[in-house]
Amino acid sequence: MNSPTAHDFIPAGSTLPGLVGNTPVLHVSRPFTPPGRGFWAKLEGFNPGGIKDRPALHMVERARARGDVKPGCRIVESTSGTLGLGLALAGTVHRHPVTLVTDPGLEASMIRLLAAYGATVDMVPEPHPTGGWQQARRDRVAELLAEHPGSWCPDQYNNPDNVTAYTPLALELAAQIGHIDVLVCSVGTGGHSAGISRVLRQLYPELSLVGVDTVGSTIFGQPARTRLMRGLGSSIYPRNVAYENFSEVHWVSPAESVWACRQLATSHYATGGWSVGAVALVAGWLARTLPRDTRIVAVFPDGPQRYLETVYDDEFCARHGLLDLPPAPEPDVVGRPDEKEVTRWTRCSTVHDPMLALPGGADVEGEAR
Repeated sequence: MNSPTAHDFIPAGSTLPGLVGNTPVLHVSRPFTPPGRGFWAKLEGFNPGGIKDRPALHMVERARARGDVKPGCRIVESTSGTLGLGLALAGTVHRHPVTLVTDPGLEASMIRLLAAYGATVDMVPEPHPTGGWQQARRDRVAELLAEHPGSWCPDQYNNPDNVTAYTPLALELAAQIGHIDVLVCSVGTGGHSAGISRVLRQLYPELSLVGVDTVGSTIFGQPARTRLMRGLGSSIYPRNVAYENFSEVHWVSPAESVWACRQLATSHYATGGWSVGAVALVAGWLARTLPRDTRIVAVFPDGPQRYLETVYDDEFCARHGLLDLPPAPEPDVVGRPDEKEVTRWTRCSTVHDPMLALPGGADVEGEAR
């Protein structure tokens, strides 16, 4: 009889992939709502790198299963940070070298952390003359794929595996919360809003999905502008965005997000980055204005660690004019996304795919910052 080894005693959930998922929920009330009201926050910052650990692992595992990714091949992707952490994790788990293409807007702490996790960070030096940083990063990814034969790009913005990766998260929410009336998600690649809502709608057919974007983002039909907030928003139209699922969209400004992040920190000892602040602001308003028994869930994609030099840095925030008065108690309202360019928290209940009005329509592809 063989003697047991140390490996035989590794408990379930203590491997690296086992650290991803089963994140907690927190009930959030004051100061976002009066006593007796509130919303539930799914704290995805409890994953090792954040919410995108889920799709990073899933996209790599599915590609390996299909034979698209060969053992030991290089993974190359453009990232604004959080997916980079997830791909570094997937590279460690499945033994793939990882190259992440980013731009000077990525926080210095994130660059150091990605390198510490074994990823190669490739920084584009200047923006594309017409396509900005995004196109510069896309061009560099294409160059690296050509330089490394057999390498693979997950293309999170258009990869359907990015959507299906969130099925476990949706099932976790159903088990933790029970019936859900409203789901509030930030939108960048469109993956988690599409994946979670698709599953929850099968369980709760009347579910409303509320999208949260940043000012200066084109996803829902606003003009593209330089954006300070990272992790949500885009200057193109990612094909994973399930426009038909949304009941309404809110655009939030950086100052409004900073206020919400800092309020979360002092009141609930739980907070995160730009996306978390924007989502909390909108979810709080919904909890104040919808009937008291409405069950609202907001997805908080990450924690505060990578934002210590931005959202939680008084000097940075003052330099960018982000320490002004608190946001208005309710959003501005527009009847359609292209009615006017928004610069503060604004709501629109008309949601459609902006690409349907463009020449070429859905044949156009792109990448979110």
